[in-house]
Amino acid sequence: MNITLNNRAITYDVGDSFLDIVNRTYPSDARRILGIRMGGKTLPLSARPQEGYDVTTLDYGSEEGFRIYERSLRFVFLLAMHQLYPDKHVRIENSTSSGLLARLVDAKMDEHMVEMIEQRMRDIVLQDLPFTKRVISRNEAIKLFDAQGYDDKVKLLKYRPFDHFQLYSLDGLLEYFYGEMAPSTGYVSVFKLNLYLPGLEILLPDPKDPSVPAPHEDHPQLLRTFAESQRWGTILGCANAADLNGMVAKRTLREFIRVNEALHEKSISGIADKFVSSGAQLILVAGPSSSGKTTFTHRLSILLRVQGLKPMKLSLDDYYIDRDKIPLDENGELDLERLDTLDVKLFNEHLVKLLQGEPIDAPIFDFLTGTRLQKTHRMQLEPGQPVLVEGIHGLNPALTMQVPREQKFMIYISALTTLNLDDHNRIRTTDVRLLRRLVRDHQFRGTHPEETMSMWNSVRRGEQEYIFPHQERADVMFNSTLVYELAILKKYAYPLLLNIKEDSPFYTRARRLVKFLNYIMTAEVEDEIPLNSILREFVGGCTFYREED
Repeated sequence: MNITLNNRAITYDVGDSFLDIVNRTYPSDARRILGIRMGGKTLPLSARPQEGYDVTTLDYGSEEGFRIYERSLRFVFLLAMHQLYPDKHVRIENSTSSGLLARLVDAKMDEHMVEMIEQRMRDIVLQDLPFTKRVISRNEAIKLFDAQGYDDKVKLLKYRPFDHFQLYSLDGLLEYFYGEMAPSTGYVSVFKLNLYLPGLEILLPDPKDPSVPAPHEDHPQLLRTFAESQRWGTILGCANAADLNGMVAKRTLREFIRVNEALHEKSISGIADKFVSSGAQLILVAGPSSSGKTTFTHRLSILLRVQGLKPMKLSLDDYYIDRDKIPLDENGELDLERLDTLDVKLFNEHLVKLLQGEPIDAPIFDFLTGTRLQKTHRMQLEPGQPVLVEGIHGLNPALTMQVPREQKFMIYISALTTLNLDDHNRIRTTDVRLLRRLVRDHQFRGTHPEETMSMWNSVRRGEQEYIFPHQERADVMFNSTLVYELAILKKYAYPLLLNIKEDSPFYTRARRLVKFLNYIMTAEVEDEIPLNSILREFVGGCTFYREED
């Protein structure tokens, strides 16, 4: 029997698994391969091939391969914790550029504990224990987790709409994860643990050289922003999906929305105060895709008006060079995330003139034709009038290289999700941003979800290269996540995701989003969402996009 594996014709025997095929075909690199993509599906190596399919192997360098590795290593960590400290409750929190953060709930972590956990993890890896699947009923799972003291899982499973689901077992420990696992613990041998108060950091393989752990990178502002948001989540009693579902079920979400939105308003108002105190004149707002930069900038502008200022917005979009002058990437496609897609020289010249009180003739870019119009519009600042610039490259020094640092006030905005499914399963920030973008593109641009997903890898590469390296330059950071937003976004995103078929190259990504949305209850409370809410940028009804009557 035959399949095409990585564009190579392979013969296999009846009864062979992909693991058998990979071990024969790539004997020296077999442990580097973590899973398989067949058609649109991501499958474990234990799966069996189907004749006639084109199959691709997944390693750490692919998105799904990375997630399989991280998921499998997380289970190794949880098993080590269970074996060493069965009475302690651990929570997996946000990711870092190097790995994952975890902490103990109601207990302190110390250096000795971290060393013990890492050594136990290495012992588990050396044992090469298999990850196995087990189908279990929801009621059976609730009894199991209740006996283990996992109240967070018990609460969550009560809201799950299906009677049966799959658990993973590792040396007798049962857990659920939404996604595939490596065949065994021997596949996740590259890692390192660091004490990183109030918990520890699990360093994953370095993307540049997966044979060694990634070096620790410090991002103090970003982590402070995460920590502040997590603190508010705890104060408001909404750390996990079950907490959010409880408010939906009990019809108490409306007040929670009001508090969420009030916190946003308080934070943006505080940023306006900091700008006024800074003495700067140029405000730069940057952040990744679907972070809500546009609505944030409108709200900041209004709060600056309250301070007696009249900020002028200078649009980076108008400084794009003509599309036919943009170099193509390695795939022959336009890379619109690059800084040099903008006329940086002209932008700097205009900024300098504006800040010196001189008039400029700002360009106008036509996105339909992909060219700059002959027509311009004249702009000139009044004395002390601030300039607002919003765009993904806002914190890149090259964008404003002719403006002294003391004249710049830099703001980094991102949707830093702090809501977990449960204490062991986090909801990724990037997944929530993708949901936002899927909904917005479908609602207002008529874009099919698969088209949005087809651009996502390029968007993510652009963020890694052009946005994230500059985020710590910011004077302030703003977390645009609203803890309640998944209960609203699900209504829009879920049917779109269900319509993506198995033969689609984006099926795996869609199913991953569906799987965690299965644990979220939909709330019909959109009339409670303020018209200036950042969420309105994605679901519609935003007051900033309405025409005057």
